[in-house]
Amino acid sequence: MKLIIAAIKPFKLEEVREALTAIGVRGMMVTEIKGFGSQSGHTEIYRGAEYAVNFVPKVKLEIAVSAAMADQVVETIQKTAKTDKIGDGKIFVLDVAQAVRVRTGETNEDAL
Repeated sequence: MKLIIAAIKPFKLEEVREALTAIGVRGMMVTEIKGFGSQSGHTEIYRGAEYAVNFVPKVKLEIAVSAAMADQVVETIQKTAKTDKIGDGKIFVLDVAQAVRVRTGETNEDAL
């Protein structure tokens, strides 16, 4: 099993969710986050005053899938979330040692 963590632009969330559902992803966790990478934030003007925005809003997706499906999920996120502009995000793939469905007690891939 794999855990895929993706940080993407917020306006891409619904498009990515639809694409993942279409390939058979049955669930995901979504968190609103802030961060910075290559873009290192930017400056904005508010009521005539300029100020630095050091953290950029992003959405973090956490998706647990079978190892066989991981590459397809990564490829789908990458294609769907891409805008060809700086700040499109990152995708990380981690190994999952164990999963348990709380309600039924099912374990590992049966719990996904």
